Amino acid sequence: MNVLSVASEVYPLIKTGGLADVAGALPLALKEHGVRTRTLMPGYPAVMAAVKHATRCHAFDDLLGHPATILQVEHHGLDLLILDAPALFGRPGGPYVGPDGRDHPDNWRRFAALSRAGAEIALGILDGWRPDLVHLHDWQTGLLPAYLRYAGRPAPPSLMTIHNIAFQGQYGVDIFPHLGLPPDAYAIDGVEYYGGVGYLKAGLQAATAISTVSPTYAEEILTPEFGMGLEGVLAARAGDLHGIVNGIDTRVWNPEHDPLIAATYGPSKLKRRRENKHAVAERFGLKHDDGPLFCVVSRLTWQKGMDLLADVTNEIVAQGGRLAVLGSGDAGLENAFHAAAARHPGRVSIHTGYDEPLSHLMQAGADAILIPSRFEPCGLTQLYGLRYGCIPVVARTGGLNDTVIDASPAALAARAATGVSFSPATTHTLQRAVNRTFRLYREPKTWAEMQKQGMKTDVSWDKSAGLYAQLYKNMTMKGR
Repeated sequence: MNVLSVASEVYPLIKTGGLADVAGALPLALKEHGVRTRTLMPGYPAVMAAVKHATRCHAFDDLLGHPATILQVEHHGLDLLILDAPALFGRPGGPYVGPDGRDHPDNWRRFAALSRAGAEIALGILDGWRPDLVHLHDWQTGLLPAYLRYAGRPAPPSLMTIHNIAFQGQYGVDIFPHLGLPPDAYAIDGVEYYGGVGYLKAGLQAATAISTVSPTYAEEILTPEFGMGLEGVLAARAGDLHGIVNGIDTRVWNPEHDPLIAATYGPSKLKRRRENKHAVAERFGLKHDDGPLFCVVSRLTWQKGMDLLADVTNEIVAQGGRLAVLGSGDAGLENAFHAAAARHPGRVSIHTGYDEPLSHLMQAGADAILIPSRFEPCGLTQLYGLRYGCIPVVARTGGLNDTVIDASPAALAARAATGVSFSPATTHTLQRAVNRTFRLYREPKTWAEMQKQGMKTDVSWDKSAGLYAQLYKNMTMKGR
């Protein structure tokens, strides 16, 4: 089977979050199931610098107002199609924001162009290749199913994956005339959304099927609490909605062979984690002692529950713990953690920004990773934690609920526990979870058993890739 995947970011070329990890790892895992994937992505400066020997396979004279070229290249095992459109993507800043931290004002055009190019590829614009199915990721690709629906030509089925329904790509009605869609596309069952244009909503309406990144999140987004205004659209398509939990690339995330950590180790050599713990403390300027070292690798936002964590830092320190924070986000939350570090020098420290090698070291050296998210479609950091023996302390929501087994008395007795979970996400429940974590940490045999159980958990893409391959097969069979 030939599949076209379309994503706005792909690891290892460009990454702002878990979407890139999925878009980079899933195609590789699908090879074992007879699925050949070609991935279309934008030609950001970092991407163009990394793909030196790409070949040109198509040119657009006018792609939503700008010339563009599709380049083909193989990179780290990925079969990539790069949309080289300098006027749209060749600029400083991140994929979505400029150097000033503000959204690029023409993001609507940039990602409409990505979707339009993907639709043309799906319809056979590349000589000798046409996909059996198109797999789309998040709002940046949401217009692609709409372009296919209104193309007036036979099109392959499309799967729209929601990585985080909070990000929807909503724009004013004034952009509609520039999208190259027919007038009847601006309708309640098309791209119209509360008087404007909704990119994700358009994808949910027009895609053949919808998936999201965990079974629990698939249920949650059907409710007003988690659906972010799209629960009605999703409820109407509940029969086409599938929840498939994410995996991780276990070749990149492997504590036994990870070149980014101070000391490699496995379940039978957990004592070697001490060298990594020492290295984390050194990197963050934390004191060395026998208390637990907690870590955070996260966007510092309300969604991630970082305000709750900021409220319990004093208690973590009071009980003899230390906290290392890696992340950036809301200025108020960044300031809250800087203030905590100032109150507790040597006990709390924050590294503002994102550092991929440092995140590996933190998973390898911290005792526990704190993930108090108010909602979490899947989450990957808890999967990295399981893989590295870094106990996840998580809110019981979305993919966190599907991947972490709480250290209840029954789970501990059965030697099945892999972490600590709590609900609902409040300061009080987080504090109780932290207290439980301290108690477990003071029982070395129990703690080591949880670490080993987590490290034995299958967090790879093997099972989930099989579920995607079966879903692809079902979708293509229905279309015949």
